Amino acid sequence: MHRQLTSQIINAAITVHEELGPGLLENVYLKCMEIELEERGLKVASEIELPITYKGRAVQDCGYRLDLLVEEDVVVELKSVQAVDPVHKKQLLTYLRLAGKEIGLLINFNEVLLKDGIHRVANNYSSMS
Repeated sequence: MHRQLTSQIINAAITVHEELGPGLLENVYLKCMEIELEERGLKVASEIELPITYKGRAVQDCGYRLDLLVEEDVVVELKSVQAVDPVHKKQLLTYLRLAGKEIGLLINFNEVLLKDGIHRVANNYSSMS
């Protein structure tokens, strides 16, 4: 299930990258990915607020948002940065844990070859809280 869905998301990202190329702002890629995924018949939600709780209490106004959630299953974090740093992967892993999701894609559109900017991250924690 995840492998097929992540392949569809990656193919959509490749289409967007081929059309626009590298060097644009992240929010441009976000909107274009949303359009591309919807045109492929996938359910996509963008900029979903990620609630944070600490010791059973909601922490308000943190501003964390999932870039894209595809088919209510795969979290997609988009970047347009010089290089993906380990902190970007850790950020996605934290988002996966907080959202209770297993699989995420980190896609950096600021690459000449998009395949060099695609990273799959798995939430292997048995207890997702």
